Amino acid sequence: MKDKLFSLQELELEINSYKNSEQAKLAARYFKTAKGEYAEGDRFLGISVPVQRSLSKKYTNLSVKDIIYLLQSDWHEKRLIALFLLEHRYSYPHKDPSFQNLEQIVTIRKEVYDSYVANFSKINNWDLVDASAYKIIGRHLFDKDRSILYLWAKSEILWERRIAVISTFYFIQNNDFEDTFSLSELLLDDKEDLMHKACGWMLREIYKKDSRRALAWIEKYKLKMPRTMLRYAIEKVPEIKRKQILTAR
Repeated sequence: MKDKLFSLQELELEINSYKNSEQAKLAARYFKTAKGEYAEGDRFLGISVPVQRSLSKKYTNLSVKDIIYLLQSDWHEKRLIALFLLEHRYSYPHKDPSFQNLEQIVTIRKEVYDSYVANFSKINNWDLVDASAYKIIGRHLFDKDRSILYLWAKSEILWERRIAVISTFYFIQNNDFEDTFSLSELLLDDKEDLMHKACGWMLREIYKKDSRRALAWIEKYKLKMPRTMLRYAIEKVPEIKRKQILTAR
């Protein structure tokens, strides 16, 4: 018996059944949606991330067209579910209902990548970026020209800059650190704390893979690094060494 194929309409109905107004208010405050904050105007239904992940696993048969339609939603949770679905389509292309042969993997993955890039404007909060950028952008560019990351890193749009940096997490997982170092250097003067945290997080991930190389980079730039970036980067460094780095500023 074939697995049941679900529709976009069924998904939206199920999403709406989980709405929670009190949780929505908490999420709106947590994700800084007030006037003048980084996610001004974003709207929440109040659905937990585990529920969103569960729904995304149920509706994996949806087409990329339907997923992108969902990504256009004003509701934050619908956009995150759409990104979970896109990541699944990229990671498991052979489960696409239209899949016919191995050559189609390249086609499906290119479609997902292009759709993701074309909809940057809807990937507009840190959790949306962090849950998807490295799994789609990073994985796609791993064996390709990565110069586009440096263009995004120079964007005036915060989320495009964060996508550029977080995408390198996939490279780090595969012991490839150079783009993370280069982008972090490029973004040393970034004005946004969310970028300091993103770069610091990626540097910390490098430290977990290769402490020597990470510390060498941190020592070189510790006087220029924003304090938040530095603190994130050295979080796993032994306390004595961590204090030495901080007091040297």
